[in-house]
Amino acid sequence: MEKSTIIGLVAGVVAIALGYMSKGANPAILLSPEAYLIILGGTFSCLFTGFTLTQMKTFPKLIKKILHAPDNAPKDKLLALFIELSQIARREGILALENKVNEIEDPFFRSGLGMVIDGMDPEFVGDVMEAELQIMEQRHTECASIFIQAGTYAPTLGVMGAVIGLIAALGNLSDIGKLGEAISSAFVATLMGIFTGYVLWFPIANKLKVMSQMEVSEKRMIIEGILSLQAGDSPTAIEAKLMIFIPQSERDKIKTDKAGE
Repeated sequence: MEKSTIIGLVAGVVAIALGYMSKGANPAILLSPEAYLIILGGTFSCLFTGFTLTQMKTFPKLIKKILHAPDNAPKDKLLALFIELSQIARREGILALENKVNEIEDPFFRSGLGMVIDGMDPEFVGDVMEAELQIMEQRHTECASIFIQAGTYAPTLGVMGAVIGLIAALGNLSDIGKLGEAISSAFVATLMGIFTGYVLWFPIANKLKVMSQMEVSEKRMIIEGILSLQAGDSPTAIEAKLMIFIPQSERDKIKTDKAGE
């Protein structure tokens, strides 16, 4: 479970609800099915218009993704694995790594290592892995854009909902006593539009971008490690190259743990 997502969503709802009630507003007014229909129904209709059905089918998967912690391999574990692989390669030859391929879960890592074992040209291996990485980044950008667009549509639809509510309120002035409540209800759609746009959709898009950047960094570390293995670099050289992908605080911990062994 990605706790930061849950904390952010709950804190956003609580903060706005408390602020709303502290102003003395009637919470019952928020129970407006018309406002939810205009905002949620309108937002999703815009998304289906703006994106392909194939892209929209990823929506539930993306929501599930932000609710779960990233499954990226810890970089210190990747570093240790590459050092182990380089020691085997220098001791027994690059073909000896074939026994290790099936132990690697990451398809990207497994594919790259397989190409090295097959003796493919280093430039070809690098080009293929870079191309795969670029396609992955493009796919992630497309996924995040769904939520960016939702965040753009929702506030505007909120304004539309307020206008519709005001038209309805002003079109029936026979009961002046209820006019204030009707106008207040009209702005619920605006509130919901701004809330879903800036507390839900835009933050989700940003979370997806952050997760993508983390995965890209991991994949670039794998590419560097794969090419270093193929070049026959020593374990010390590979460690020095891959350390640049690890934050300084974690580097110090790795060095401390290594010195204590």
